[in-house]
Amino acid sequence: MHFTSEQRLDEGVLERAFSLGEIPGTLWTPESAAPVPLVLMAHNNGLPKAEPRLVARARYTAARGYAVAAIDAAGCGDRPRSAADDQARVDLRRAMRAGEPVDEIFESFIGPLVENAVPDWRSTLDALLELPGIGGPVGYSGWAALGIRLAVVEPRVAAAGFFAGGYVPLAQREEARRVTVPLLFLLQWDDEGNPRQRALDLFDAFGSKEKTLHANMGGHTGTPWFEVEDGDRFFGRHLK
Repeated sequence: MHFTSEQRLDEGVLERAFSLGEIPGTLWTPESAAPVPLVLMAHNNGLPKAEPRLVARARYTAARGYAVAAIDAAGCGDRPRSAADDQARVDLRRAMRAGEPVDEIFESFIGPLVENAVPDWRSTLDALLELPGIGGPVGYSGWAALGIRLAVVEPRVAAAGFFAGGYVPLAQREEARRVTVPLLFLLQWDDEGNPRQRALDLFDAFGSKEKTLHANMGGHTGTPWFEVEDGDRFFGRHLK
């Protein structure tokens, strides 16, 4: 892991850009004399690690005693996308404008996006846990489809916060039964891109003995800021 830049933010948070092979990422760490837990923070469906809402959540979380990392995994952010992915996005926009079914199109590129992103996240996790000052346990916060797969294959993930917004492929909907870590699931009740009943069915499928659903009125990007504060309390119970 090679750090390429750094800046000191408010509340003593250190923000550093890094590269790990072809993987670009950002790490936020607090001032702490003891090793701190790690939260992996993933954006949704190919958005960049510099997405403003993610950065705001990461800085807030780091200021409360966590190391927080975000990356541009394969097919996300500034990483190269395949011609098939680009065509799928064109087809998706056309189908949505025409009011046509879109599940098959989503499956064609979200499924491979999840499959390709998981190895990058696991390699990043390996490297982060070797750094001084980061001790674990590990939490995950973000895109549900990716988080489901990580929670199933990565035993170091001890707790997870999922955003219901965004398409969850059939494979991950089946894998949800194998998710057993403590879980906080955020749902926007009027999310125009995520059918409410599908999100509720996904929550019901999770195998976790401790799982909590927070539903708020509003559309896809309207998650209230107090949910970030509640997320801090959730991770505090399970990572500290």
